[in-house]
Amino acid sequence: MNRRAWLFQSSSAVVTSTVAATAVGMEPPGQDPEPSDNMRMLIEVHKAAYLSFGEALHGIAGGKSDPARASREEERALLAICSYAAVREGDRLAKAQYILEIEARGELDLAEHVQAVLRS
Repeated sequence: MNRRAWLFQSSSAVVTSTVAATAVGMEPPGQDPEPSDNMRMLIEVHKAAYLSFGEALHGIAGGKSDPARASREEERALLAICSYAAVREGDRLAKAQYILEIEARGELDLAEHVQAVLRS
């Protein structure tokens, strides 16, 4: 079998498997663009912790919040996202986009966060 015949057969197999997966009503492997409920929850928890930290830091909560405690909670929430093993494509995309947003603000500054991302 020559290279052209092999490439033709390979491309036919890819098209056939994609068409078959679509016909059955399921997505081909690696094509789940939506994040899982777990990934969404981790991001929402971090957003809430980040908001609480900002309120505690600026005294918006009326002196009821401890900025140090709020900072630790925000760090733990971000660490949970960083260490989350994103298996689905949608999870990987959501995790990468969110971590890049955090890093763009200059807030991905703890070594633990970077190590957790690398290990996940």
